[in-house]
Amino acid sequence: MPSPRPHRQAHVTRGLRSLSAALALALPAAQALSADPTRVAALREEALAHEAGNGVVRDAVLAVARYCEAARLGDAISQFDLGWIYANGRGVARDDAQAVFFLRLAADQGIEQAANVLRLMGEPDPVSAPPACMRDPAVVRPPIPAPEAAPLVPAVAPKPIAALVGKIAPKFRVPQPLVLAIMKAESNFDSEALSPKNAQGLMQLIPETALRFQVSNALDPAQNIRGGVAYLRWLLAYFEGDVALVAAAYNAGEGTVERYRGVPPYLETRAYVQRILAAVGSAAQPFDTRVVAPSPYLAEIRERQRSRLGPQSAARASPLAAQ
Repeated sequence: MPSPRPHRQAHVTRGLRSLSAALALALPAAQALSADPTRVAALREEALAHEAGNGVVRDAVLAVARYCEAARLGDAISQFDLGWIYANGRGVARDDAQAVFFLRLAADQGIEQAANVLRLMGEPDPVSAPPACMRDPAVVRPPIPAPEAAPLVPAVAPKPIAALVGKIAPKFRVPQPLVLAIMKAESNFDSEALSPKNAQGLMQLIPETALRFQVSNALDPAQNIRGGVAYLRWLLAYFEGDVALVAAAYNAGEGTVERYRGVPPYLETRAYVQRILAAVGSAAQPFDTRVVAPSPYLAEIRERQRSRLGPQSAARASPLAAQ
């Protein structure tokens, strides 16, 4: 049994608010981004009120539903709260697998308390698929333009970098706007950029990715671009041209996308995907079927997309396999 959540003391509501505020301050700055921070805050407040019976009828089921909606939108605090609730059976049946699912989400987003609880639990196996309330994070997909209407290479890219992309991307059959959108989001075109996770250069290649795509010097602009473009080519084939999944995988890893059967519910990743979609202007891009077989989870991800978007929208997001 995990230790009690720090804010589960006599004054439940006051403690809940205190921990929520503390956790919010502890989150990395990038995670403060949200598509709708006002809605997330409102959902969390409503969940707190129903959980503690503060001014409303205490209703654990409704509290869990509101927490889960906020968690689906990427709120790490709500993810932690749900993990604690399921780990301790507070108002719901105890469910260690569900607890681990939510606690891992919160830990991935920098909530140290979640990582501590996971260690106390011994990290049992999580649920095999996201709970129903967490499926299909809403991602606004712009209409797919005809190939001839594809956006031009962004003029904001420095000329030497745009020239390198113009030389390398066509060899890998990767659209230049996608490469530059990723580069802008990753490094803001800084060839010497270095992240705390040791991601390097224009395309922010971590050592594992650099090795995977045979980049010996990640700070060399040409090598870095070649490695990043090769990875994008692989991701485009693996997710059959779905820009949202490709962007999410570049940011959080393809394994994370598969684990959550779509764009993972991380604030940083959701904001990243939105930036890439807005810059590229298309939800689907051509891909080369010869590069790699598609993800074994892609059919399931697409089925969830269809159920959420409706048949017409899903048809507009159909793959564009390269001929």
